[in-house]
Amino acid sequence: MPIPCLAFIVLLPALLAAAVAQAQAPETPPNPETIQIGLSTDRVYITSDFAGADLTIFGALDFADPLFARQGRYDVIVVLEGPARPVVVRRKSRVLGMWINTWSETFVNVPMSYSVATTRVWQDITSPDSYRQMALGADNIALIPQNRAGDPLTLAQFTAALRERKKASGLYSERVGGVQFLSQSLFRATVPLSANVPVGTHRARAFLFKNGVFIKESSAQLAILKAGFEQRVHTIAQQHGFLYGLAAVVIAILTGWAGRLVFRRD
Repeated sequence: MPIPCLAFIVLLPALLAAAVAQAQAPETPPNPETIQIGLSTDRVYITSDFAGADLTIFGALDFADPLFARQGRYDVIVVLEGPARPVVVRRKSRVLGMWINTWSETFVNVPMSYSVATTRVWQDITSPDSYRQMALGADNIALIPQNRAGDPLTLAQFTAALRERKKASGLYSERVGGVQFLSQSLFRATVPLSANVPVGTHRARAFLFKNGVFIKESSAQLAILKAGFEQRVHTIAQQHGFLYGLAAVVIAILTGWAGRLVFRRD
């Protein structure tokens, strides 16, 4: 038997053992970093004198590279997204000297609020294409019209009007620099809650970027509830709709009658 063949036969068991060991060895993940967040409170109660507030979100990076952390090459974007509901956008036109609603468009599953906090300005974190792919940011939220077969130009106008209305009301907001690193692995984010923030379950999400590349995401939930007299009225309206409507009519009649007595002319 030739010597090369004999050597191959001798080494064959060792080669097979090495191949099996390599196949069984776990692969090292390319990005071992992870992110965790926690809210300063998991419930916010809204009363009649609620004028807005700031929500603090704490977070930590696990397995962060110390060199990258010292160089400030980690970025975090925190989003607080409200419950999704249908929204109707109307456009007024002047008809016979009066402004009336002539056109409308319904959008489905629209986040009622959307607050963002970032470590730096948007263009310094990652590319606009990445934001669009991740639907990250108020300008990249997918606003889906109910009638998708409509005129594209008209739908674009209604979509832009919806975004502008949300921003003008303070429901869609951003705070550049609202995320601050307290150490190489700990950070704090502050996102605003507007005075007209909707009640329901809100979702806080934190996105971790490393050198402009998205790494990991973490999320937590926040419940925003009505409290006091407003909550009792809301509960009665939901559970006893007929009695609530009847009481509203009676109160309206009594208010009108009392106003007539006060302001009547003898």
